[in-house]
Amino acid sequence: MEKIRLTQYSHGSGCGCKIAPAELEKILSGNKSSLQIEELLVGNNTNDDAAVWDLGNGQVLISTVDFFLPVVDDAFDFGRIAAANAISDVYAMGGKPIFANAVLGWPIDKIPSEIATEVLNGARSICSELNIPIAGGHSINSSDPIFGLAVNGIAVKGNIKQNNTAKAGDLLYLTKPLGVGIITTAIKRGLAQDEHIVHTVELMCTVNSIGERLGAIEAVHALTDVTGFGLLGHLLEIVEGSGLSAELDFSKVPVLPFLDTYLQQNCIPDNTFRNWNSWEKKVSGIEDLKSFQVLNDPQTSGGLLIAVSADKAQELETLLDACALPVHCIGFMKSFDGQFIHVNV
Repeated sequence: MEKIRLTQYSHGSGCGCKIAPAELEKILSGNKSSLQIEELLVGNNTNDDAAVWDLGNGQVLISTVDFFLPVVDDAFDFGRIAAANAISDVYAMGGKPIFANAVLGWPIDKIPSEIATEVLNGARSICSELNIPIAGGHSINSSDPIFGLAVNGIAVKGNIKQNNTAKAGDLLYLTKPLGVGIITTAIKRGLAQDEHIVHTVELMCTVNSIGERLGAIEAVHALTDVTGFGLLGHLLEIVEGSGLSAELDFSKVPVLPFLDTYLQQNCIPDNTFRNWNSWEKKVSGIEDLKSFQVLNDPQTSGGLLIAVSADKAQELETLLDACALPVHCIGFMKSFDGQFIHVNV
């Protein structure tokens, strides 16, 4: 079979194909549900990673769906990444995923169906590692290759974490380095080195399973994953939702070790600029090109952004270390001072 580069069919790689934040706000304006349902604890009235339904027995159901266009050329890896990305939304709420349904759009007239099978096999490999069955799904013949999962999970009601419940004085931690959007842009342009592709793919396939354990830590006040809106966009959701400001130390923000190679080649996703256009008036301190590129870079299957009480930060760091995750404290939350996010470069 002729080798097919899936990214040539992707006008926006991975989570970088998200609708720009400003446009999404227009679309959703006036479309928030007016229904007041007691069991719906988290719905579309917030910008959280998943919906949460009270089961009435001390537990909750967590439900989410996430899909996108190819972020890499290899079909098996595309499926792995898409699955890890979708599943992580349940972990970002402090829950445990229990089963998934596949969402597949495939251009049958352009790409052989055998390639779609490989995508599904990749997704199944991630789900199998976590003992999560793909119970069903839905497929259509579409103009572009699209894949993702609808994931359901459970949690103890008191363990649910949201992205709008941070407190002044909380420290901010990030569990994965930034720069995925820059590398996937290099992949699409045929500029990425093989060893860098392998490193980045494995990073995207690493599921944020620590989120379930974070749910049990009361001092973790807010939690979200960093995806298509970049670090600034997802931090802004925490900041605005919590009615606070954030101080970010760019020198402490982790980045992929080989990132400069691709920044020098101007491998910048289009969504970097669309992201910035949506919140540049809410952020101060970005005066150099690298911080602009990195902090607005759309991530796919990015790390968790954690707001934890400062006096319990050591407990969090011990857990991160025990799970072989890097410890990166990148800033802190404070009372609102008129500027949502200030970046110290």
